[in-house]
Amino acid sequence: MKHHQSDQLQILAKINQDYPHQIMPRGERLRRWVELLERDPQRVLSTLRQTEHQPNAARALLRSDNSAISVAFGDPVLRAAGMENDTYGEARRFFGLSDRHLHSIICYCHFGATVSAGATANYLRAKHVDRKERFWARVRAVFVG
Repeated sequence: MKHHQSDQLQILAKINQDYPHQIMPRGERLRRWVELLERDPQRVLSTLRQTEHQPNAARALLRSDNSAISVAFGDPVLRAAGMENDTYGEARRFFGLSDRHLHSIICYCHFGATVSAGATANYLRAKHVDRKERFWARVRAVFVG
């Protein structure tokens, strides 16, 4: 019998999408995404074209093979936490990002046709993971949760 730590089991296990999702706070989801990107920082990722010019419905359905979003969706831990697909709209919902923030992470106009996983991880870490909360964000968290 092989022994594994629980986080290793989540990676090895097949995930039943009908089973209730594991609760993973937003910060942990973002941190996990950064860790996935940092595993292969030289990996060349596709960007999405003109996300800011698309109507909301069309923007939500945007996706690309081998994008930063598809890296996240390829992770069984994030799928078990509720990530349903690799579209722009799902990344926005699942990671709790505004259009402005997700646009800065994934759009062609910032990086060209491709971007390295390391550059994406660095941006995510600086802007969303290691960022100190501002005063009003802390106040809001006290009242809203």
